[in-house]
Amino acid sequence: MASGELIDQERGSLSVSKRLVRSMSQKWKRMGNRSEGCVEDDTAGVSLSCLTLYGRGGGCKVGADTGEEFGETGCRRRSSGSDEGKGYIAMCGNKEATVDCFSYGRKEKVWRKNNRRLLKSQERNSLNAHLPDDVLEMCLVRLPLRSLMNARLVCKKWRSLTTTRRFMQTRRECSFESPWLFLFGIVKDGFCMGEVHALDVSLKEWHKIECPALKGRFLFSVSSILDNAYIVGGRSSLANSGSVDRNSFKTHRSVIEFNPLSKSSRKVASMNHPRSSPVLGISEVNPNCLIIRNQVARPERRFHRSRVGGVSDVYEDPHRLSVRRQTRSSQDENESSASFHSVKPHMRQKHENGQRGKEGRKFVLIAVGGLGSWDEPLDSGEIYDPASNKWTDIPRLPLDFGVACSGVVCNGIFYIYSESDRLAGYDIDRGYWIRIQTTLSPPRVHEYYPKLVSCKGRLLMLSVSWCEGDGQIGRRNKAIRKLWELDLAHHSWNAVSVHPDAPMDWNAAFVANEDLVFGVEMFKIFGQVLEFVTMFDGSSWNHVSRNHAARDVDTSSCMTKSMAVLRL
Repeated sequence: MASGELIDQERGSLSVSKRLVRSMSQKWKRMGNRSEGCVEDDTAGVSLSCLTLYGRGGGCKVGADTGEEFGETGCRRRSSGSDEGKGYIAMCGNKEATVDCFSYGRKEKVWRKNNRRLLKSQERNSLNAHLPDDVLEMCLVRLPLRSLMNARLVCKKWRSLTTTRRFMQTRRECSFESPWLFLFGIVKDGFCMGEVHALDVSLKEWHKIECPALKGRFLFSVSSILDNAYIVGGRSSLANSGSVDRNSFKTHRSVIEFNPLSKSSRKVASMNHPRSSPVLGISEVNPNCLIIRNQVARPERRFHRSRVGGVSDVYEDPHRLSVRRQTRSSQDENESSASFHSVKPHMRQKHENGQRGKEGRKFVLIAVGGLGSWDEPLDSGEIYDPASNKWTDIPRLPLDFGVACSGVVCNGIFYIYSESDRLAGYDIDRGYWIRIQTTLSPPRVHEYYPKLVSCKGRLLMLSVSWCEGDGQIGRRNKAIRKLWELDLAHHSWNAVSVHPDAPMDWNAAFVANEDLVFGVEMFKIFGQVLEFVTMFDGSSWNHVSRNHAARDVDTSSCMTKSMAVLRL
């Protein structure tokens, strides 16, 4: 009887449990099928995490703890009969099996929706979070200039890293910079627009930069120091503002410093004398150089001028700057010739550059010759120190040298070539001129003035000459442009290469940067202005660009153009 009663009690409890489950399921349906809820049996300690396998979420996910992972503790109720409350007791099967009615992938969507700002901040800092500043800086320093300018727009941290002086110095010293060619003096519709055309030589892409300080100025000279370009002298029209007018003009003494990276310009100290189209040279000097140390002009000899056979003091050039000289006595000529040294230039390697750090580099800008306020050729010179922002006069060119047409600095000597095919050099450290006697000047067409360039310690010159014919008399030979190199030991010119294009531009611009020589020729043919950019890499000439900067420009641009090359 005892066993029968025990069986009846178990059947009763089982029927009670079935009725309880049936009533709870009916109550669940009446509550709107809330599948997220949980029904628990306090008496038996059974936790029913799901009464239907197909709830509102579209399915169940087994073995997922959505509440604990994302901090949503209110989405499920824990069993009161459980001690730890960490698991859910299944209705059947193993105790480790759990059933979650939360649809698959729904928890990630809900969490992302509630934490959008956190996700954005994590994505923004994902690249910087795992890279130290020095490693990130070494990655950015290797970018070309165009990519570097775009990288500065990513975030404030990248901009601050790439605009420091140490970053730019590392980029310069490690040769991560690429050459950029800047073309100045473009004239459109008769006006100097102040536009600067920049060519990225590595990508062969042109860019246009506005420089309001250059509007209305023409016949100026340009040279570069590190990241800045210096626009020296020039003219501007007095009658028509901004137009190229040779009849009524003003010659400037002002100098403009132009920075292509920031697209900004500023005026620096003006020259002592107004000049247009001066011959410029850039030289790296020792900080103990005489010019840098004293910042005063060398005292020039004053000679007595006789009025016999000359002009009066009233009409004499008050600044004594022109090449028109008065008649001198034989004693004065002997004294003046003694002041110049007719010696051969010596090769001086700048070993002091290795003794001082890169931080102590000093550069000077030299301006010689050009045309004065009365359109007279000048034979005076000045030197500019950017550190002190001062101009200092230097001795004038040697007697009977002629009009300077081209110049360049090579191995500490500022070489000047004249229209009369004479060569002279100015020793920057010692402060005097040197006469240079060459064995034979290269043959040239006199309408085309030679252009001096310096490339890796080599003094080069480009001149136009007639090509040797086939021996037929009366036949016009072809004109070619040759590249010559001066042997500094024997003072003789040797032919190096022949330019591929015919010399159509008598005012072609050539400039060298490290081991490359760039040339720009602009001329008008068939009613259209054409432009060619070429490059010499030490062995051959290559065309870099054609007919881009010359679009819609005037013919006067062929005369007013000037060029500079910077490594950026």
